[in-house]
Amino acid sequence: MKVGFIGLGNVGGKLAGSLLRNKFDLTVRDLDQNLTKHFTDLGAKVAHSAKELAEQVDLIITCLPSPKICAEVMEGEDGILNGLSENKIWLEMSTTDESEVKRIGKKVIDKKAIPLDGPVSGGCHRAETGNIAIFVGGERNAFEKILPALTVMGRKVLHTGELGTASILKVITNYLASVHLVALGEAWTVAKKSNLDLSKAYKGIAVSSGNSFVHETESQVILNGSYNINFTMDLVLKDTGLFDDLAKKLNAPLEISPKVVEIFKDGQKKYGSRAWSSMIVKRMEDLNKVDFRASGFPDELTDNEAEEKGYEI
Repeated sequence: MKVGFIGLGNVGGKLAGSLLRNKFDLTVRDLDQNLTKHFTDLGAKVAHSAKELAEQVDLIITCLPSPKICAEVMEGEDGILNGLSENKIWLEMSTTDESEVKRIGKKVIDKKAIPLDGPVSGGCHRAETGNIAIFVGGERNAFEKILPALTVMGRKVLHTGELGTASILKVITNYLASVHLVALGEAWTVAKKSNLDLSKAYKGIAVSSGNSFVHETESQVILNGSYNINFTMDLVLKDTGLFDDLAKKLNAPLEISPKVVEIFKDGQKKYGSRAWSSMIVKRMEDLNKVDFRASGFPDELTDNEAEEKGYEI
């Protein structure tokens, strides 16, 4: 299977790296020539347009910062749609809007190709080692056809149902992660002002009913002070906005979601769009005139688990 990958950023570059490391025939495309050069140095081919890439491969993967950018890459004159033909598969691995992936999916089907949505979850450090989780929505046969590629990019792979279901589930999980992160800012504030040993508090939360994946990972770089989670404030606002918009479309009144959006908008205003998302807890540090520093924590997360071949769950 020939694979094409468009979007070699924080997450996409790591997913594409797993394909290359596992000897897939890989063609890449990104506007940043420094990123594409890194891949050509490792043995990948480079396409000069999204259309050219789509013409040359069997599986086209997009992993881009926003639904708007993905639409441009798909629908532009030199876009993917104009390079598609029968039985090619488009896998959208960006975090996107369910209605948008379905809209573009119809255009893919018109070309007699097959659309799938396949967002990932678990953090950039797990994307690097091929141990991230992947949700996939769309035609079951197409899912099974690309499973060999999915199981080197990720460890746990879930077929969620029809096209768009994976994107909904991903937006839900990202919303939950954002809520946990905001809550950690308040939890660490109370721990600090109570004069707890923050290193011990970290361990205590990790073995308690209050534990979360976000605590186990992001609390480490918060306590270090780097806040470096390889994910930025603007991306969280995109994700929380997608969740909030979905709830409105479903006529589902929510209480916490609008507040979380408001908090991240304030964080973006204070620290900038490209600030690490875990800096949202700095709002509490600034408000309470404290810091959450503790020794022995890393400035960047690494996945300490050995790379394993993935499997469907």
